[in-house]
Amino acid sequence: MRLAFIVAAGVLATVSAQAQEYPSRPVQVISPAAAGNSPDVAMRLIADRLGGIWKQQVVILNRPGAGGLIAAQAAAGVAPDGYTLYMAQASTYTVLPITQEKMPVDLHKSFVPIGLIATQAIGVSVNPKLGVNSLAELMELIKKTPGGLQFGASNRGGISHLTGELFARKTGLQLSFISAQGASTTISDVAAGRIPIIFEGISAIAGAAQGGLIKPLAVGSQKRLPNYPDLPTINETVPGFATQGWLALMAPTGTDEKIIQKINADLKTVLAEKEVQDKLAVLGSYAQPISPAETAAFIKSEEDLWWPIVKEVGIIR
Repeated sequence: MRLAFIVAAGVLATVSAQAQEYPSRPVQVISPAAAGNSPDVAMRLIADRLGGIWKQQVVILNRPGAGGLIAAQAAAGVAPDGYTLYMAQASTYTVLPITQEKMPVDLHKSFVPIGLIATQAIGVSVNPKLGVNSLAELMELIKKTPGGLQFGASNRGGISHLTGELFARKTGLQLSFISAQGASTTISDVAAGRIPIIFEGISAIAGAAQGGLIKPLAVGSQKRLPNYPDLPTINETVPGFATQGWLALMAPTGTDEKIIQKINADLKTVLAEKEVQDKLAVLGSYAQPISPAETAAFIKSEEDLWWPIVKEVGIIR
């Protein structure tokens, strides 16, 4: 018994020392984002700043594909030592478990939250020739149109698509979803007038909006965005409406709590930097420095919001 106690005490002392020294070597982050897209750029920005604090390189490993499942599987199989982390996206972590009949990895059992990185603003925009200048005018047009109107989004089952479905249910309006392969295709369809409405991330539509190809009407964030102060929120017209994509940093289950708390504290320091906030905003992402417990509660609230919509729409892959 005494020997077992001594061994256990030694293990605990070793784990505690490792947490205090963390990180003593490079850290890698497995990401479901494709290299160069806005979530990838956002994660690399954060990784660079964390590396500066830690005096260690933070390497991003892009594992896109299968709706984020490839990255999740890769991250779920690593040692819980804090040296391999996982960047979770809303559409993967919140929606995928309920759209897959058989998940090869249990996301909720495999990972614990470190912290929220940022929320991603999703807006509703239209073809400029539709003849509406506000969300209220768009809603009136939909009401008057027999059979309602069609809307596009980057992919079926993603947060942009579900935002359109949520909008239809909150307002009682008749909207039909038109699926496309990627945001650029949907934006082109709306700009050409083949689809009248698009629900999509602000960063994705920024170029087309600046070029006058599409007209943003409102954004799903709870408050107006700091870099788009003239763009109303949807909830100014539809009270209580709020939706966003998000990015979070996760660790494999079993990672030492002291390591998780250290990473969270350093992540908060990075997200508090004005330069970081401004660079994220250009990407349509808005810094959210919160605790691991608050991150877990946020993700649970997202599941409560989206799972009923997913079931109603009947998205099964």
